[in-house]
Amino acid sequence: EVQLVESGGGLVQPGGSLTLSCAASGFTFSNYAMRWVRQAPGKGLEWVAIIHALGVSTYASDPVKGRFTISRDNAKNILYLQMNGLKLEDTAMYYCEQVDGVRGQGTQVTVSS
Repeated sequence: EVQLVESGGGLVQPGGSLTLSCAASGFTFSNYAMRWVRQAPGKGLEWVAIIHALGVSTYASDPVKGRFTISRDNAKNILYLQMNGLKLEDTAMYYCEQVDGVRGQGTQVTVSS
């Protein structure tokens, strides 16, 4: 069974940092491109960042470019999202997912003063 379990969310002040993790199991992690997506209250899903299966390339959406970094450890089957310079508008539920595949349950990030 494919499982993706996110962790690392929480409450942080504007300008702060968080690192999200996503533990993957039940599939060959290194065969899949992965991404982070988020959903703010009352809004639709928005892609945040994507990484190649072998980690050789990454892309971030314009709202987070220069502040968020996606990475992966294929030996440990873990996907990461390093978030710096957090803004109020980054408040959302964050999900990791296989590109065009399974999505995890999410971890809540709340940016508030």
